[in-house]
Formats: sequence, C-alpha cells, structure tokens
Amino acid sequence: MAEKFWPGPLTLVLKRDHRVLDLVTGGQETVGVRVPNHPVALALLKEFGDGVAAPSANRFGRVSPTTADHVRCDLGSEADVILDGGSCSIGVESTIIDFSTERPVILRPGGVTREEVESFLKRKIQVGSATGVRTAGQFESHYAPRAEVLLAGPLERDALAEKLRTLGKKVSILGQAEISAHDLYASLRRADEEGVDVVVVPLPGEEGLGWAVADRLRKAAGRR
Repeated sequence: MAEKFWPGPLTLVLKRDHRVLDLVTGGQETVGVRVPNHPVALALLKEFGDGVAAPSANRFGRVSPTTADHVRCDLGSEADVILDGGSCSIGVESTIIDFSTERPVILRPGGVTREEVESFLKRKIQVGSATGVRTAGQFESHYAPRAEVLLAGPLERDALAEKLRTLGKKVSILGQAEISAHDLYASLRRADEEGVDVVVVPLPGEEGLGWAVADRLRKAAGRR
C-alpha cells in the first residue's frame, strides 16, 4: 500500500515499535503514519531527516483548513511559523486504514478512494471503527462550522430553506459544485464568515471522493 499510494493521502495505522513514544500514540499500541504528496511538506521532512509527529492545524472538531489563511484564522499568533504551499490539491483529509489487525479496515474515507483500495488489494475491505483504534474524525460531530448544517435532498432543499427564512434564519444553500472535495471546507468556512445561521446542503453520490465528502457532511451535521 505504501509503495502504491505514497507520497499521497493515505494514513496507515500499524502496530507500534517499542521506540515509538506514548507522546506520539496517545498511549495506544498503534501509530498512524503518512507521507504527504506536496513539495513543501516533502522538503520539510527532508530537512528534518526523520519523521515528524504533529497534530492537525485546526481547532478540534472544527472545519479543517485547506489554505494557509484558514490556519491563520484558526490559530492566529499561536503558530510561530506557517508554511504556505498554496491550497490543498484534494481538499479532504487522508484515508485512514488500520493494518494492525489481521484484516485491514477503513477507519476514515479520504483522498484515496475505496474503489482504489479494493482494486489494489483485490478484495472488499471492511469499513468502521470496530478495531478500537482512536483516530481523527470518529466523533458524531466533527469538521463542523459554527453554522448549523442540515442535510436535505434536491427536492426538499429549497422548501426547507424558505421555511427557515420565515423563522428569521439567515440561510445558505450549497450546490454540488460547492461541496466538491476541493471546495467543501472553504464553502463551510465562507458560511461562517457571512454570518449564516443554517447551511442547507445535499449529500453527494458516494462513489469516488463523494464517499469522503458525504462522511464529512454527516459529521458536520452531527449533534453537538
């Protein structure tokens, strides 16, 4: 899997070596590893000459950043240095696959699609969090803007938005183009910047990257 998809948006959860500190794993017996496919990130790793253990560049549970400006808005002066490599090419996070047990399990859909994984492994792959490994994005509410997110089908969307407006809510309706993997997080952040109360959004088809987008939207709409 590493040879096939690295550098790229794939995180492999593996059994930890005794040299891996609890500080890195949160006390778990597994460790998640990834090699990002970006020239700035790769140059940083080369300069360090080793692996880097670090958290994500966003507040817990909030919308992920896809530009350096998003990181500045979230972290402000708490970040001493921000490396600006432009906007993220894919937009959603890495796919997380647990390889610490006998059969691999997708713990989070992401930039490597389920179809690509199953085509490479030549078998169906289990999806879920039954392995007990704690990873990013497993909470019911995650990747959420300050605005409330409501999921609605194409035929219900406009009527729901109009009903909310009659209740005095400022409503934003997102279309399919605005919830592409590349633009999803920017669209949710823009709703907050515009002071929107409720974002009404359809779920995409769950083929390819649509699966990851649908996962993020369900989390964004989760109970807080």
